[in-house]
Formats: sequence, structure tokens, C-alpha cells
Amino acid sequence: MRKMQILFPEPQLRKLRQISKKKDRPVSELIRLAVDYWLSRQGEAFGGKGTPPVYSCGKILVHAEEFRELAYNRSQDR
Repeated sequence: MRKMQILFPEPQLRKLRQISKKKDRPVSELIRLAVDYWLSRQGEAFGGKGTPPVYSCGKILVHAEEFRELAYNRSQDR
């Protein structure tokens, strides 16, 4: 690991210190985690192989074939 000096605005630093105290972790660890997260979201832009974001909506309740009929029937109820 290499040392680096970074300047933060006072409001950001205050929030970081509050979170650091609450989570019982050093500020430097929080910053490294935040940078790791940011880098993972950059994907191909910086030569890495990022993965697309994934969202799970849960169990499928209605099949695609039923969408049109359900949408039409719901609009008639209004």
C-alpha cells in the first residue's frame, strides 16, 4: 500500500468521521471502500471488465402473454 495525501472539504470530512466512529472503522478504510465501489462501476471505460447492474424484481406473477389484457382491463376499472 502507498501513502497519498487528499484534501477534503470540512463538511465531507465531518460526515466521514461521524460514519467512521459509528461503524468503528478508520476513515481511510471507508475511503478505500468508496474508491473500490466507484472503480467497479466504471467498467470498460478504464479497461476493466465491469458487470452491468442487476435488479431482482422478485417472482414473476404474470406471464407476458397476459400483459395486454390485464392493462386493458385495469384501465376500464377507472
